[in-house]
Amino acid sequence: MDLEKIVADLEQERDRLNQAIAVLKQRNSPANPRKTAGNGRGSVARQGRRLTAAGRKRLSELMKKRWAERRRKAKSS
Repeated sequence: MDLEKIVADLEQERDRLNQAIAVLKQRNSPANPRKTAGNGRGSVARQGRRLTAAGRKRLSELMKKRWAERRRKAKSS
């Protein structure tokens, strides 16, 4: 067997593996837009949809109205 050919083949294989490793590391980097949100449960598309303080207050008031209306209907039935 030709020792130089074996060494050349092994170096070629090493370079190919190094390229594959670099691609995998790049895909796993924090800059990857496909990565999930911080809690691991949501997608990036939903990451920006957080309620503001005013939105939370408005939602709270609407839910209080909704439940008060249900209690009124339950009492009258």
